[in-house]
Formats: sequence, C-alpha cells, structure tokens
Amino acid sequence: MTAPVLVGITGATGVIYGVELLRALRALGQPAHLILSEWGAQTLALETDFDLDEVRGLADEVHANKDLSAAVASGSFPTRGMVVAPCSVKTLSGIANSFTCNLMIRAADVTLKERRPLVLVFRETPLHKGHIDLMARAADMGAVLLPPVPAFYTRPASVADIVRHTVGKILDQLGIDHEVTPRWNGPARNAP
Repeated sequence: MTAPVLVGITGATGVIYGVELLRALRALGQPAHLILSEWGAQTLALETDFDLDEVRGLADEVHANKDLSAAVASGSFPTRGMVVAPCSVKTLSGIANSFTCNLMIRAADVTLKERRPLVLVFRETPLHKGHIDLMARAADMGAVLLPPVPAFYTRPASVADIVRHTVGKILDQLGIDHEVTPRWNGPARNAP
C-alpha cells in the first residue's frame, strides 16, 4: 500500500491551499491523512463555503490535533511526507523550536527526524526578523518553505488557478506526478 501524505491545516489565512491539496491527492489516488487544528476549522468556516465534514471526507483518515498518541506521532508510521498548508506563525515557531505541544507539530517533528519531506506553506506578510529567523531555522532542519507565491506565466484566470499553481508546487516537492497546473515550456510554447 502507498504511504499517505500527511496534510496539516492550521488557522492561518489560506485554508483553501490545504483543501485543494486534499482534493488533488484524492484525484491522483494518493492516500492522505489530515490534522486540522481548532483554528483551522474556524478559518475554514470564515474563508470558504466548504463544510467541515466535507473537508474531513477528503482524507482517508483524520487525526485530532490534541491526540499525541495517534499513529502519525511515531516515526514507525510510514508517510510520504507532510505538508502544512497553510502554516501559521505559531506552528512554524513550534516546528522550528521542536516544541511538540500538539499532534500537528509532533508529526512535523517526526517527519523531519525521519528525513521525510516537510513542506510548510507559510502564510504571513510582511515579515519581521523573528519570522525570517524561524523560517531559516526550519529550513536548516530540513523543511521546505513554500509560501504561496503565484506565477503569472500560466495566465491565471481565477483565484482557483492561482491556488492550483501552489498545489502543483507542493506535489512536486513530494515527488508526486501531476497535471494540476501548466508547466513552463519556454516563451514560444507558453504564448497564448
């Protein structure tokens, strides 16, 4: 059986990135486990029309953020990697400082110690030195910082196109083949 991708959704703005990642993984036949923080659930209601049960239904398994005894809290549980999308400052700080106070941060810590891909879709701007220091620390530990920065060579026609571009970048980091978003093929091939 294929090892699942672990998807964490925090309360930072941009929960649509986590939701669309879950949808893409489902469409690609890639199993996914979900950790949804309490604030992530609230932000989902504020920012989208998705029902909480609908989002949970996109995952093969859902783990409570308070459950530090969950299988994904152990390195013996195989995963393809973990993505925190969006990643809040609080979660980034917990990861960068190995402060495993909840399952999201513990699972990220396990992902790093097992040398599996950890992708952090950090959602904050502008940045102060503390944010930059935390990102550098997480990167030094092996995390990939992937802020949702749109590419315009794809000529996005909607916010959904911009979100899918970031999801495609995330899937690339996990080594998952996809056609979620157009790829750059040079100026002649990408011209309208």
